[in-house]
Amino acid sequence: MRRRAAPESNTAAKGEGTPASRRQAGATTVEFALALLLFFTFLLGILDFARMLFTWSAAQEATRAGARYAAVCDDTSQQAQVLARMRALLPQISAVGVTWSPSGCSAATCEGVTVSITSLDYQWISPIAGVAARAPIPMPSFSTFLPREVMRQDPNSAAICS
Repeated sequence: MRRRAAPESNTAAKGEGTPASRRQAGATTVEFALALLLFFTFLLGILDFARMLFTWSAAQEATRAGARYAAVCDDTSQQAQVLARMRALLPQISAVGVTWSPSGCSAATCEGVTVSITSLDYQWISPIAGVAARAPIPMPSFSTFLPREVMRQDPNSAAICS
């Protein structure tokens, strides 16, 4: 009785896949591309949201720093210096509001200062968000009130107010 030899595999012998296996490889590539697109959409969305929270936090810190500078340096007319200090923390700031209380007070009679940012917009950077989502998002106004201090005469802190 003679034994029959096992048939040779087409893929092993010739290095070619069957038509069914080639179609499966193409489907796998398409599935991978779709999953990768979905992954990058979520990743860029998370990164943009993290940047928005960072901008929010930096705006709050910039108002605190601006109020600290305005309260310590005791000059009711120099909003440009306050803006420069705040832009060091958040360059997107275009305008600030510095309000002394009570209104119309002089350097000797002021009780406190409120520094606010009112026109801050957040700009998306994600290219996947689309054209409609790339419009700037207006952020809420940020403000900080601090009581007035006079430290300008202190010899160790004169450089703060220059």
